[in-house]
Amino acid sequence: MSIIRIPQVVELDALPRFDGLQLDQIVTPETPEAFSQAKDELLGWPQVGFDTESKPTFKVGEVSTGPHLIQFASPEKGYLFKVGLDGCSEAVRAVLQSTRVLKVGFGLSTDRSRLRNRLGIEMVHFIDLGTTLRYQGKKGQVGLRGAVAAVLGTRVSKSRSVSTSNWSNRSLTDAQRLYAANDAYAALRVFLALGDDAERVLHDRIVPAEQLDS
Repeated sequence: MSIIRIPQVVELDALPRFDGLQLDQIVTPETPEAFSQAKDELLGWPQVGFDTESKPTFKVGEVSTGPHLIQFASPEKGYLFKVGLDGCSEAVRAVLQSTRVLKVGFGLSTDRSRLRNRLGIEMVHFIDLGTTLRYQGKKGQVGLRGAVAAVLGTRVSKSRSVSTSNWSNRSLTDAQRLYAANDAYAALRVFLALGDDAERVLHDRIVPAEQLDS
């Protein structure tokens, strides 16, 4: 499969901060009607950013019960879907199993496994940028921070205290909402910034439904 080579930026702290979504651009549906509206908005875009969050596990042998939060992002908004609320699974399934909307994210293997095991949802028509992008002269996956630095020339702040916070809480803090929404949004921004030639290369790596593992 084709890959895209990007430079590795070493001095991330010297870059300007990534211009992400603000709180008033983040939607958190809580009713079936709100989930349905969010779903319809997402299905109106050709590509959306995607990610999930799960309550962290700290004990040896402890099994994750996630995902607890499913994030989508359009160029205009972030959408935070709390798993377990009425209407959530139906909306998530419609977006993830749509062959018209390309889902874009990083490190999607674990997300896919948890979605399959907990919700019985198999994502189709997606690209994992982590396995598609490579640093020049190096092997191994590229993470979100490195890709944002190389492609967008900006710095994504990753707070460990937020990333390891309890994502199963009924109410999310503002810091959690910003962190989660911008993970999905930053992935989308990277994809859109790669340009037409790069987009054609990426489309060679789209995983169609008939090639998904069981």
